[in-house]
Parts: sequence; C-alpha cells; structure tokens
Amino acid sequence: MRNVCVIAGGQNLWGVRQATQRDMIQEAGKACFEDNPIIKNKDIDGFIVGACHTERCSFQTHLAPQAAECLGIKPVNLCCRVELLCATGSTGIIVADAMIRSGKADVVMVVGVEKLYMPQRWEIPFSELGTCDHEFDCTNGMGLPPPAFATVAQQHMKLYGTTEEQLAMVAVKNRRNGLNNKKGQMQKAITLEEAMSSRTIVRPLKLTDCCPVTDGGAAIILACEEKAKDLTDKPLVYIRGSAQGTQHQMSANFNNGVWSTWDTLRIVGEQAYKHARVTPKDINVAQTHDCFTISEIVEVEELGFCKKGEGGPFVQEGKSDFGGLVPVNTDGGLLSCGHPFGGTGIRQGIEIMHQLRGDAVKQVEGARIGLTHNLSGLISAHTVLIYGRDME
Repeated sequence: MRNVCVIAGGQNLWGVRQATQRDMIQEAGKACFEDNPIIKNKDIDGFIVGACHTERCSFQTHLAPQAAECLGIKPVNLCCRVELLCATGSTGIIVADAMIRSGKADVVMVVGVEKLYMPQRWEIPFSELGTCDHEFDCTNGMGLPPPAFATVAQQHMKLYGTTEEQLAMVAVKNRRNGLNNKKGQMQKAITLEEAMSSRTIVRPLKLTDCCPVTDGGAAIILACEEKAKDLTDKPLVYIRGSAQGTQHQMSANFNNGVWSTWDTLRIVGEQAYKHARVTPKDINVAQTHDCFTISEIVEVEELGFCKKGEGGPFVQEGKSDFGGLVPVNTDGGLLSCGHPFGGTGIRQGIEIMHQLRGDAVKQVEGARIGLTHNLSGLISAHTVLIYGRDME
C-alpha cells in the first residue's frame, strides 16, 4: 500500500452568498491551485465532489462531471460524488485516500460545496429534515439538530455538572480563533457575557452555542508520496490513518437513550489511532465537529483528550486553547467558519495541513500530528482522520 500526502488546499469565502453552486466550486478550486502553483489541472487523474443538497437547493444532479469541467480537470481514473451529510467532505478525503493507496489513482482533488441559502428562509429547514430518519424522527420533535444536541447538553449537565458558562467558553474560544480564518463566516470575537446573554434556542443552548449553516466550498489535493515529492516544494503532510462508522440512524436507537455518551465516536477514534499507530497523547492539534458547543465538550472526551465528564473543565482550564494540552478548532471551527455540509471536513483538513506545514495564520508550535473529526446526522456517524509530518 502506498503512502498518501496532502499537497494543496483552499476555500472560498463562506457566508450567505449571492453566488451559485458552480461559482463556489470554481472559487474553491482556484484557491486550492493558488496554494500550490506547481500543480496543474492536467496533473489530476481523480476527482471527487461532495455535496448534500445539490438537488434541492441548486437543482443539479450528475454534479461530479460538471464540477470537474468547471475546473478544467479531465480525470481518467476516478470521477464521482459522495454524500454523508455533515461528514461529506471528510468522506471524500477517505475515498480519495483509499483510491490512491490502492493504486487506482495518483493525484486526486476533492471538492466539497454547499449552496444552502434559499430566497425563502422557511425552505432551509425542509432541506434539514431529510438529515434524520424522515418517517420516524420528523414526527417526534427530533427532526432538527437543536433539540437533539440540547438533549445531549441537558444529560451532560445532569451527569457531570457541566455548566452553561463552560458551553459559552467554547463559543468564546472558537469565535476568537475564527479571526485566524478570514474566509470564515463569523468575523467578530465575543465576550463571555455576550455569549451568556444571547437568546435561547433550545434550553440550555443559546444562539452563540449553535453554528450557522452557510454557503461555501473548499478543495484539497491528495497524491501518492512519489508524485507528491514532484508536485510540491512545501513540507509533505501524510494521512496516517482514518476510520468511519455508525451504529444507528433513528434517534430511538441512540445508545439506549444515553445521549451524553458517544460510543461510536470512541470506537471510531480508537480505530483511527490504531491505524495511525498513535495515541491521543500524540495529537498536537485537532479540528472537531463543533456544530454546537456541547459537541466539542463531548468530543474531547470520546477522543481521549480528557476523561469522561471532564470536557467542561478541559475548556475552562484552557487545555483546548493555544498553549494548552491539545488546541482544538484553531481556525474557529463550525461555530465561526460556518457549516456548508460538503465543505466542512475539507476545511478541517486544510487547517491541519497548514498547522503541520508550519504556515498557519496562528501556529501551534511544533505541531507534527493532527486530527480531524466530522460527525453527521443526529450524531449517528463519525469520521476521524489523522495527519502527520511523517509516517513514523
């Protein structure tokens, strides 16, 4: 099996855009090529596009050939679309990684894009309703994410003493880190007082506890190690390991009703660590799926950065901030960058690429191993990728 490297990455401007899906594909691809001008579109022999709502919001199927054509790419070994809701981008990276390792392709571009803004605001929740089990969850009040993640927060507070202030600290940290990514949606730091006083969405979650869904795209290029050495003059960043899994879709089947424990993430994380031959203590920087503030708190627990129930104190004591034990969401995460479903996992990978190359806007000093985590659905599937400056 061949080693796989990340050799370029870029994103477009994320937010409520008057741009089409095609526009955003072109912008993301252009940003990716600008990150590494050595690579030309003729070098790419595999192409993957990730998008969730392309049919409903952009009225476009058969997206992969269109997206490749937009970027002047003529792939001969791979051309397909992937979809796993919020984890669509990281799924595209996993597929590209597998294709390159197996020798089916040498250089693969993965583009993640989402056009979610609709002229009528009531249309957006209808698209979101398709993310759960449509027949079951839409009829019992669990059809949208806020009630589900509020349930997680309520249970975590009851079991472990997690506080609303600790949730707000995640928001404050990530909004501050969001200033490191000028293409993210939220470009304003907030105080703890502002976070605590923001309006309630579903108790105990407030507005600043929730990430915005947004329009945006991102692109990343992977290559086999041999090709990578010829196609970049920057430090190589390797994909050391990955894992992806699910144990339920319907909310009724969620871990016997214990929403504050994410067994699937723990198992998937352990598998990824095993594949990468590392432990949680080896991770220098992480990007986790902070769709809600409680998510980051549970994720640092299940990924082994702290003990179960200690996620709240972990952020309160600054262990997830720059200079802490494991800096988490160093570019602001979903809470600041926004969440265009297809683009998020790729944006995470790009930030880790910059951190490990040593050219991030705000650098984690000495970072050599990084992790990304994407969840999808009502916490039903998890994807973990581990990157490194080398394979040893």
